[in-house]
Amino acid sequence: MQLNMDLVEEACKELYIRALKVLPDDIKDGINRLDRAETDRRAQVVLKTMITNIAVAEREDNLLCQDTGLPIYNVKIGGNVQFDGMALKAAIRKGCERATKEYPLRSSVVHPITRKNNHTSCGIDMPAIHIDFADESETVEIEMVPKGSGSENNSFLKMAIPADGINGVKAFVIESVVSAGGKTCPPTIVGVGVGGTSDQCVAMAKRAATRPLGSACTDEEGAKLEKELSAAVNHLGIGPQGLGGDGTAFAVHVELAHTHITLNPVAVNMQCHSARRARATFTPSGVSYGF
Repeated sequence: MQLNMDLVEEACKELYIRALKVLPDDIKDGINRLDRAETDRRAQVVLKTMITNIAVAEREDNLLCQDTGLPIYNVKIGGNVQFDGMALKAAIRKGCERATKEYPLRSSVVHPITRKNNHTSCGIDMPAIHIDFADESETVEIEMVPKGSGSENNSFLKMAIPADGINGVKAFVIESVVSAGGKTCPPTIVGVGVGGTSDQCVAMAKRAATRPLGSACTDEEGAKLEKELSAAVNHLGIGPQGLGGDGTAFAVHVELAHTHITLNPVAVNMQCHSARRARATFTPSGVSYGF
């Protein structure tokens, strides 16, 4: 399959807009689940306000949140796909620019030193583009994740040592959630990366934070850690929007990689209650959209 860059550009424009306006079903179900289980009256009011906001955004064809975030495009390419790598990145960038200008969206992207905003949601190495490869032949998936500053500001890395053990990993995750408090607009998805190098660890934490609810770590020990941390985080009492309650997090997700014998890095990256994402799948028969 030859990947059509005009279709990629159009899809990347559409994905940015879709992600900002329509919340995935797993996140809607997660908020409804927390709402049914919540015992704190104030937290119940906050959750019902979130549910109303989601419904109004969809009904009015409007944005879920004013923060359009940092645009992230995750690309998975199948084994029998022909493509020009530089043309692919250019098409993704152009689609991102077009979404910002044509919709139009508020650009949240600025130069890190001058703070100049070009109002394109693009700049040096932005949007963030991550390319990986998949087993599926003749298939390309592009996932778009707009990552807001409330969640991205609460990112943490600790270069732990093996002597800290699994309890050290758990303690760091709990400390990170407590430190974030209500600044991440909970209920959150808490992404945890364990192992690898420092940069791998942080990337794994973000990948974990943007995984669909209901998914589990493919490693048995990682999946066990997810359950333990999910229960622990929801005993903290931080609650929706940090105002107290039972529902501090939808879940804790863990991704891991083998690491050096003298290292055990752990990273935390969080996703807010408006855990936005959208996906386009390219096959020889055309393009389809989902989450």
